[in-house]
Order: sequence, then C-alpha cells, then structure tokens
Amino acid sequence: MQVTETLNDGLKRSYRITVTAAELDDKVQAKLVEAQPGIEMKGFRKGRVPMALLRKQFGPRLLGEAMQESIDGAVNGHLESSGDRPAMQPQVKMTNEDWKEGDDVLVDVSYERLPEVPAVDLSAVALDRLVVTPDDAAVDEALANLADTAKTFDDRKKGSKAKVGDQVVIDFVGKVDGEAFEGGSATDYPLVLGSNSFIPGFEAGLVGVKAGEEKDVEVTFPADYGAKHLAGKQAVFTCTVKAVKEPKPAEVNDELAKQFGAEDLAALRTQISDRLAAEYTGAARTVAKRALLDALDKLVDFDLPPSLVEAEANQIAHQLWHEEHPEEHGHNHDAIEPTDEHKRLAVRRVKLGLLLADIGQKAEVKVTDQELTQAILNQARQYRGQERQFFEFIQQNAAARQQIQAPIFEDKVIDHIFAQAKVTEKAATKDELKAAVDALEVE
Repeated sequence: MQVTETLNDGLKRSYRITVTAAELDDKVQAKLVEAQPGIEMKGFRKGRVPMALLRKQFGPRLLGEAMQESIDGAVNGHLESSGDRPAMQPQVKMTNEDWKEGDDVLVDVSYERLPEVPAVDLSAVALDRLVVTPDDAAVDEALANLADTAKTFDDRKKGSKAKVGDQVVIDFVGKVDGEAFEGGSATDYPLVLGSNSFIPGFEAGLVGVKAGEEKDVEVTFPADYGAKHLAGKQAVFTCTVKAVKEPKPAEVNDELAKQFGAEDLAALRTQISDRLAAEYTGAARTVAKRALLDALDKLVDFDLPPSLVEAEANQIAHQLWHEEHPEEHGHNHDAIEPTDEHKRLAVRRVKLGLLLADIGQKAEVKVTDQELTQAILNQARQYRGQERQFFEFIQQNAAARQQIQAPIFEDKVIDHIFAQAKVTEKAATKDELKAAVDALEVE
C-alpha cells in the first residue's frame, strides 16, 4: 500500500492511496481461510469446502469488505503517523471508476487539518469581576414582587370603571366575517388588564368598562399569528362584563412567607438574599467570561480551517433567520446566505472554540460521568412524563451526549483560566451589573 501526498497548502491536505491487487487478494484469502472451518455446503462436509468454490461464492462480497478495510486502515494509519487531526470528516473518493477485479485501487483522500494552537500565557490576562451584595432595598423589592404574585382581587364599588391592573371577569364570543370561530369564546374568564395575555388591542378595548356592560372589541390578529386561518384577520369580540375587581397585594408577613415554604418572614428574607446573591454571581460571571473571551481573542491568532468557519457561519445565519421568523419551524425555505457579520462572528467562535479545547486538553480538564449524568437529568425534567425516554435517547446517541457535555467542558475550562488569570474583584451596584449585562446583549 502506498500513500503519496498530492497537496500541502496551509491546512489543506490531499493524498493518493494505492491499494495493490495483491494486497486485496491476500486479505480475501485470509478471510476465506478464517471462515472455511465453519462453512457447510451441499456435497461437502463442514470445513471441507474447496477454497476455489468458496472464492467463487463468497469472493465478491469479501473483496468489497477487504477493499473498505484497506482504505479505512490506510486513512487511519496515515492520520496516526502524521498526527493530523481532520477538522471535519475526510473526503474519500475512489478515482479509477472503471476498476475491475485484479486492478489496483486508487483512492484520493482530502481534508483540512486542525491547526497547531499557540500557547497562551494565561497569567498575562487581566480582568475585573463585579461583586454585588444584595442590600435591604433589593430584598424588599423582591418581597414586594412575591406579594404581587400572591395578590387577590376584590370587587370594585358598583359602577366603577376598569383600570389597567384590574381584573375583569367576562364572557366573550369572537367572530371573523360575522362567523364565530373555534377557540374564540369563553365563559367567566378572569382577565387582568395590562397582562398582555390576549392579542394586541383586546385588553385596551376593555379599559373603562363597568360590571354588567356589554361591549364589542374590534381587533386584528397579528400577521404571524399561530393559527394561519386567523393571521391578519379582523375580528369582533362581543364581551359581557360580569365583574370588575381591583388588585389587593398580599401583606408582607409571616403568612406570606409560609405560602412560599419559609418558616417565617425572616427566613424568607434570608432565602431571597441567598437567591439574589447567586443571581448576581451568575450575572457577574457572564460579564467576566465575555471580557475573558475578548482578551483571548486579541491575544492569539492562527490559521483556521475554512470548512469549520463556513459551517459555523451557515449555522449562525440559519439560527438568526429562524429567530427573526419564529413562525417557520421547518427547513422548507430558501437558502440563507451568511453575511460578512455572520462570517466575522464565525471566525471568532471557531478560533475561541479551538483555543479553549486546546487549553482544556493540556490542562487535562475532564467532564466526569457524574457531571454528565446530572446535566442529562436536568434536561430530562423539561420533558415531563417522557423523562425516561429522553434519558435513554441520550444514552444511545453519542452526538446528543456531546451537545450536553460541550458546555460543561467549556465552563470548566473557563474556570481553569480564571484561576490562572489576574482577576480583580470590583464592588458594584445592582444597576451597574445590570448595565454590564445589557451591554452584552447589545454587542
């Protein structure tokens, strides 16, 4: 077997592999010899079938197996000896299409190798990490929000007009072109005005109504409304107002605390403070992580496999297109061409991905079986009633496991880098942290 290099350009590599007819014949013969003792054929005792007859009956199939094994072995052997790691699956093509038994097999193999990632002095990376401590005002605000979720509604004084924030209890029937439509009616429906739980214009049309009043509310369904037969259509909802109720926030006391599983108000305040501290820490880590990635992006530069960048740019373009067109759930749409911005972002992602993978490998960062199992269980909880099926699917699907494992690995590598870098803790307010997080979304 011969392997000859035909292209060496940057990260691109191509090779011509020649598998001789003699090598193939030897492999076929070895397979026949191995199988002969167990083969039975009419007219012959088990294990006594002549080799010539075996070759005639099984030779073509074994020749195909031998050919595939030889090619795979040659490719794997080359990658092992060269140390090349293909960025994507190598392209393997048999070039002598008029091949017949007795000919050598000529195969072209091409791929882009992963680059050598330059070493980075992580101790040279300097960044700030915001530290926010929950204060009494933040805890009070969170308590007020909890009290709002536990609020009740009491009937307003007879004849009072409904305001934004009030609850109206209504019967309604919706019609399009004078015909009632399925799902467009309800009885004794409690609707909080301003909750934006109905289509635009519906709740606003009920502001100012009184108990006992009947009112037609005219609205237009959004063009991207989920029910296609209603999208963009004008509708009239005939509403009968049965009650107008004003909100009564729950009192912030021990009783409220018990509703949320705490022993008393003091214990609830402690729980809220701990939760806020965890939220602030998570947000601060997100900000620090972006700063770290920005610093790493500027520190290193190396050749990137064009195929990886192209694939990532296509993925980014496709994902953003679907975010802009949430009504489209399938892939039955025109091709989406990546923009220069998509390509720029793809270059950054591929470079940082390769860099983090290299740092993690050199630091021997590992995702433990326990960490992976816990992550799978956490995701399985999103599929209530189908947790077992989800868990079994992940266990049997290597690609799906890799998708769950990748962010765990990345977080552990980021933590490793944080431990090596110069990280200065900087006290900040809740508003300053929020501004820093908002800035990430704008970029």
